[in-house]
Amino acid sequence: MDDADRMLQFIDASPSPFHATATAAAWLVEAGWVEVAERDPWPTEPGRYLVRRGGSLAAWSTTASTSPSDPFRIVGAHTDSPNLRLKQHHDRRFANLAVVALEPYGGPLLTTWLDRDLGVAGRIGLRDGTERLVHVADPVLRVPNLAIHLDRDASSAPDRQRHLDAVWGTGDEPFLTWLGRREGFDPDDVLGFELMTADTLASTRVGASAELVAAPRLDNQATCFAAVRALIDAADVEGLRSVVVLFDHEEVGSTSERGAQSDLLATVLERTVLAAGGTRDDVHRAVAGSICASGDMAHATHPNHADRHEPLHRIVAGGGPVLKVNQNLRYATDTRGTVAFALACEQAGVPLQRYVHRADLPCGSTIGPMSAARTGITTVDVGAPQLAMHSAREQMAAADVTPYVRSLGAFLAPAP
Repeated sequence: MDDADRMLQFIDASPSPFHATATAAAWLVEAGWVEVAERDPWPTEPGRYLVRRGGSLAAWSTTASTSPSDPFRIVGAHTDSPNLRLKQHHDRRFANLAVVALEPYGGPLLTTWLDRDLGVAGRIGLRDGTERLVHVADPVLRVPNLAIHLDRDASSAPDRQRHLDAVWGTGDEPFLTWLGRREGFDPDDVLGFELMTADTLASTRVGASAELVAAPRLDNQATCFAAVRALIDAADVEGLRSVVVLFDHEEVGSTSERGAQSDLLATVLERTVLAAGGTRDDVHRAVAGSICASGDMAHATHPNHADRHEPLHRIVAGGGPVLKVNQNLRYATDTRGTVAFALACEQAGVPLQRYVHRADLPCGSTIGPMSAARTGITTVDVGAPQLAMHSAREQMAAADVTPYVRSLGAFLAPAP
């Protein structure tokens, strides 16, 4: 099994941000990491540790030869992807059909979610204070398109309020009642939930020689996978302090207790320095020397829409990792970060592509600028090329997965 197949396994096991952090944690624990709780004392011994905060996770590795003021090498990513999520009051009936009211999360390509077999995943909060992850992988929900005979021009995008509710049956049973019977909880005990739809079609290799992959949530679980693999490969290199942080809520601005604008990363770094016997001054010294690679997927040049791309910066599927630069700081990349990632690619023996957005189109962003502003850490925005970003199913070259893992691994563990 190669890295592309392992990535597809990771994605299929992670239909929500909460499942993504559970999957990452399980892989890390198997590789020797120890999970700690934020309310517990921070571990003082060097080693491999991780902490979770809902749909976010931070994991780090330190060795006996590191001092409290030594800098960190950090790879950041995000666990969330655009999708359709259940409204709080979601049950309704229409003409004998049971319907679940949904609303968009982030910026999904809405038409790709129509006429698609959908399951449901997420977490529920119970009366006793516990939380449960749920995942129904069977095709339960479907948002039907409007027949062409009733919409001859078919020119309008679905209305985000009126056209995205899903049909799921013909009975009158509430959806949470059905879900509780399926997943083993009493719906009367549910006091809160974050539930979302997920494509039931498994991730797969496609193409004449299976040289491409098609999967949901490549943006940005492909980076989550690559970051976790890179951290495992880079662990226990003497003199290095390696960190991976996976944030939730990037697709809606990162402003939450577990988003890139939260204190999660800063707190993990500070507590790690102090637990190692450092002072507040050591915290600031460590941060001043640290550097972060903000990993998010990048736009491969689209064969049908090449005019939407910067003509001097064609990004090739299968051409290797991508450095992302924007003069208006939609990406955090600067000269210092560029040098660090370029050297990592050289060390890993992989090519480096450089992405610039067309100046006459609004540029997207990611966790890089927000995390950099929150922590003061030099940050470089990078990614791997893909097509159909924010679609229900996205596409990338299988050959890009291993170079992405290797470049992030070399970034976490640079050669002396």
